[in-house]
Amino acid sequence: MEGGGGAQYNPRTVEEVFRDFKGRRAGMIKALTADVEEFYQQCDPEKENLCLYGFPSEQWEVNLPAEEVPPELPEPALGINFARDGMQEKDWLSLVAVHSDAWLLSVAFYFGARFGFDKADRKRLFNMINDLPTIFEVVTGAAKKQTKEKSSVLNHSSNKSKSISKARESQVKFSKASQPKDEEEVLDEEDEEEHGETLCGACGENYASDEFWICCDVCEKWFHGKCVKITPARAEHIKQYKCPSCSNKRARP
Repeated sequence: MEGGGGAQYNPRTVEEVFRDFKGRRAGMIKALTADVEEFYQQCDPEKENLCLYGFPSEQWEVNLPAEEVPPELPEPALGINFARDGMQEKDWLSLVAVHSDAWLLSVAFYFGARFGFDKADRKRLFNMINDLPTIFEVVTGAAKKQTKEKSSVLNHSSNKSKSISKARESQVKFSKASQPKDEEEVLDEEDEEEHGETLCGACGENYASDEFWICCDVCEKWFHGKCVKITPARAEHIKQYKCPSCSNKRARP
């Protein structure tokens, strides 16, 4: 069965199949979220076997299965209406969502098989599909949770990268005194943004771009030059700086 503007539509490339997938997916998500009241009413358990269809036009439809055998396309799960009143609504919607995900994949790879996608095409199609949250994840709210967790991981990675980059950027700080004024102002702004929360390992005060700082190449802590008695001129001749604490540690035998 193909309705909702989907009749005689046969995607032939990976991009076209993916576009078809996204349209059908959007329609089914709409049925299970924004249009859920209407969808619930249409799934009357007193009716015959009903299916939820999604179309490339981002529309959805609850209807009887196709009469052709075999059907033109793989068919969605039959009888979704029969289970409606036998379980809690959220559990029923989650069940329909799972079967909808399975149907979307079957349709996408049906097109892939029909039009001769090779291994690379199938892999590319799957990766494109896999980058989207499943209908189940959207309906149950798991997609939002994953987005928050991913954001948290990215923030952690960003902070870690900043920490690692501090040692590399120490040479930039050392040479500030010899740079033109306009470049120095740009560096000051960037340093303020990146190291605004950095604390001196000696006095515990916040980072300030108008003061000379130096990073220990061992523990990677930052220090005011005045706190560790290092001047910009002297820092330019230090290949590897060790803070007082690391310098006092005994070398391993």
